[in-house]
Amino acid sequence: MGDKGGDNPLEMTDFILVGIRFRPELHSLLFPLFLIVYVMVLLGNLSMIGIIVTDPRLNTSMYFFLGNFSVIDLSYSTVIVPKAMAMINFWSESKSISFAGCVTQLFLFALFIVTEGFLLAAMAYDRFIAICNPLLYSVQMSTRLCTQLVAGSYFCGCISSVLLTSITFTLPFCASRAIDHFYCDSRPLQRLSCSDLSAYKMVFFSLSSSIILPTIIVIIVSYMYIVSAVLKIRSTEGRKKAFSTCSSHLGVVSVLYGAVFFMYLTPDRYPELSKLASLCYTLVTPVLNPLIYSLRNKDVKEALRKILKKKIVVFNSFLTVI
Repeated sequence: MGDKGGDNPLEMTDFILVGIRFRPELHSLLFPLFLIVYVMVLLGNLSMIGIIVTDPRLNTSMYFFLGNFSVIDLSYSTVIVPKAMAMINFWSESKSISFAGCVTQLFLFALFIVTEGFLLAAMAYDRFIAICNPLLYSVQMSTRLCTQLVAGSYFCGCISSVLLTSITFTLPFCASRAIDHFYCDSRPLQRLSCSDLSAYKMVFFSLSSSIILPTIIVIIVSYMYIVSAVLKIRSTEGRKKAFSTCSSHLGVVSVLYGAVFFMYLTPDRYPELSKLASLCYTLVTPVLNPLIYSLRNKDVKEALRKILKKKIVVFNSFLTVI
């Protein structure tokens, strides 16, 4: 099926992903770079999940949220990165993605990215209770409440994803099959439509705002109370410990929400910059999160040291037997 212009809608069977525009000679460098970063995403997040699951000392609400956070990071990177790697692989000429594949990719990506936003809000609330009401922390942040917060995050992600995918793929596509991005996203798909997008853009903006604004309000209000409580701590060591606990979370929030705000709540004028912003939450954030939360966390470092010590003992025993 060839590309068609004009105002007649097309019934498409597949799309073409344009990808990020690099000079051809750079493609041979980009594939191993993407591969290395993706392997780091896999190893880092799987290690975090393994450490949290196996160490009983990490059986707290904060690490329960962090474990789910690693699952989400791993999931949306896996939805996007393998296809992007196939596109820049100079042995492969295929940049096409089927209509069903495009629908699935948008649905899963929206599901995980929205779920992560709500999970970050839940983590901010968790830090608020831990610092502002430490004596009631174990009572208020019960296993039941933590499970409900995580389940609620996935539920909101699923509802938002169904709505976004539905309104996007009910648009009539007629201008081209070429999606100017390295994965199927709502904004690049909008550009393929030949219909009046005024109503769609209003619904899209309302949906994005209803997801971003409530979560960011919860995060901001939680940290206003946290900062107020920390400043009342008399010991310098206590204030340092409290701020250290929250700084990792704030760093992740800043990177993710900065990229998402630029992608979805600003005028769609700079496609190439939007692609770079997308790289922040598809590759950069997932590879940095395990490093941030492990290197700045004494409990995680101690658990990792304990696991490595056991591995060394087992390896030495194996060598002795040999």
